[in-house]
Amino acid sequence: MSDFVITPNPNNGEPEPEFPRYRGSGGNTNSPIVEGEEVISAFLDGRGERTRQAYRRDLDDFARFCAAPDAATACAWLLSRGQGSANRLVLAYRAHLRERGLSPATVNRRLAALRSLSKLARLVGACEWALEVPGLPSEAYRDTRGPGVAAVKAMLGGAKSSRDRAILHLLYDLGLRRGEVVALNHADLDLKRGTLLVIGKGRLEKSPLSLPPAALEALAAWQGARGEKPGPLFTSFDRSGKGDGRLTGTSLYRIVRESADSVGARATPHGLRHTAITEACKAAASAGIGLDEVLDFSRHKSVATLMRYRDRERNLQGKLAQLVAEAAT
Repeated sequence: MSDFVITPNPNNGEPEPEFPRYRGSGGNTNSPIVEGEEVISAFLDGRGERTRQAYRRDLDDFARFCAAPDAATACAWLLSRGQGSANRLVLAYRAHLRERGLSPATVNRRLAALRSLSKLARLVGACEWALEVPGLPSEAYRDTRGPGVAAVKAMLGGAKSSRDRAILHLLYDLGLRRGEVVALNHADLDLKRGTLLVIGKGRLEKSPLSLPPAALEALAAWQGARGEKPGPLFTSFDRSGKGDGRLTGTSLYRIVRESADSVGARATPHGLRHTAITEACKAAASAGIGLDEVLDFSRHKSVATLMRYRDRERNLQGKLAQLVAEAAT
């Protein structure tokens, strides 16, 4: 356990707030637990489904640390404390996460969830302060190379169905994310105009993306097999007909993995996106196009993220290491 200890009376000598319990009598809408539920609901509102699930898991983890019955109770308890006491509690939580051996990225995401929640609580008047506990220093490393163009070509040539081929084209040709592909509906595709409406990560509205000829041809073939029925663009081949038949992210991952295995390669949906963005950076450099323009293709929020793709592809570190080694031989 951590050597960080929360003192019994952290509020400048004031009694520690009682752990809030929802009494549920008399229709008391000002119950701390009800307030906690409302803050969490407002905090999650407008976010994508995967983001909501991730934040829910983070808040549930904090609730377990607090030995609270649920996230709303833990949230209410946190907000009922003074600012200093709340910061000390979250500092202890941070130490607890480190002791569990969680990665800095995971620790920082869970702390960011609590900081964002406290800022919203202050905005709506549920408290008069916001958490200030910083995250851990970290430098995210992400292998941005992907499976490579040769593997992508082989996967496209060996696709088992028109559906799978269309999916592979969208993951690579447009650099779409797995969640973006499975969220597509039939109405999002306009074959006549050659466009596809995509709702990107962290965005609330769909944006039209132009389809290159190969992707357009693959989607036309899949639509011919799928039919004109409204609903999800990519459906499962499961004959049990569960739900609306929408292909799940897990199934899409399996399709890509099996497609790569069949041609002796290793790939994931995001790996295809990595390869696409790497190729976009190379093409932009050859054509004299700046990285800021490549953002339209990758749909990242900053050029700094794109720099990782360019730097991994150029491998300047490896070239410099070779020059240094040669100097000593």
